[in-house]
Amino acid sequence: MTEKPIDGMTFEEALAALQQIVDNLERGDVPLEQSIALYERGDALKKHCEAKLGEAELKVEKIVAGGDGDAPGAASGTAPFKTE
Repeated sequence: MTEKPIDGMTFEEALAALQQIVDNLERGDVPLEQSIALYERGDALKKHCEAKLGEAELKVEKIVAGGDGDAPGAASGTAPFKTE
């Protein structure tokens, strides 16, 4: 099975692939070399997900700021996106 290139994945696809890797590694029945390859792909998927979340955060801040850069009902600035 050919793996989909990470840079072409949506956030949801990357997160699902990362979860599958975590599940495989947690089972502990993967040979060492394959475990290393899975870990490396998992790290790349994690970074991709973080980048996608960062992009989404910027979009939300722009929406909150409005077209003129001023936050609706506020003097200026944006409302930070809460991830908690």
